[in-house]
Amino acid sequence: MSDKSGTPAGLRERKKQRMYRTISDAAIALFLDKGFDAVSVADIADAAEVSKPTLFRYFAAKEDMALHRFADHEDEAARVVRDRAAGTAPLTALEEHFLAGLDARDPVTGLCDDPGVLAFHRLLYGTPSLVARMHAYTTRSEEHLAGALEEAAPGGEHGALTARLAAGQILVAQRTLALGNWRRIAGGARADDGRGAAAAEARHAFALLRTGLAPYC
Repeated sequence: MSDKSGTPAGLRERKKQRMYRTISDAAIALFLDKGFDAVSVADIADAAEVSKPTLFRYFAAKEDMALHRFADHEDEAARVVRDRAAGTAPLTALEEHFLAGLDARDPVTGLCDDPGVLAFHRLLYGTPSLVARMHAYTTRSEEHLAGALEEAAPGGEHGALTARLAAGQILVAQRTLALGNWRRIAGGARADDGRGAAAAEARHAFALLRTGLAPYC
């Protein structure tokens, strides 16, 4: 399928995603260099070599430019549940995915000592408006995961409520683990040295979840 200009839909979408990344990368570079509040939208447009109207077609606010790299993770937990192997419980799949993330030093787990990742986390957690904006991403993640959990275990009359409550508990546990890992790394610990403790904490957290989330175990 092509648009009116004859551009294939797949190519159009790839160009769109490249523009998202170009603007976001330019914005983050400026935020890290000057501080979030010191950077204007005009500064970002200049750095990305786009007009302000073009910039606003992609992002509604500066905060979204900084947090764009989280967009791909909004439905990650839901995808893990839906793509799990036959016979694997949703909570087990999520635990294994988190542990694999620790092994890969995935920044989402907090166990990553790459200087660029650390700088971004300092920007994020040190900017109140970014922390507040993260709430929208968190809410959408919970909605995606709740839908996947309800599909996995419908649960009758209270199935939808059970899935929403479970999704909130699971994602809070993962964020708590990631924040703890990041704080240790920010304090000077090495990711390689902290993997064992991080994995033990993850297993403990998921063991606690299993005590109350039996339908997904």
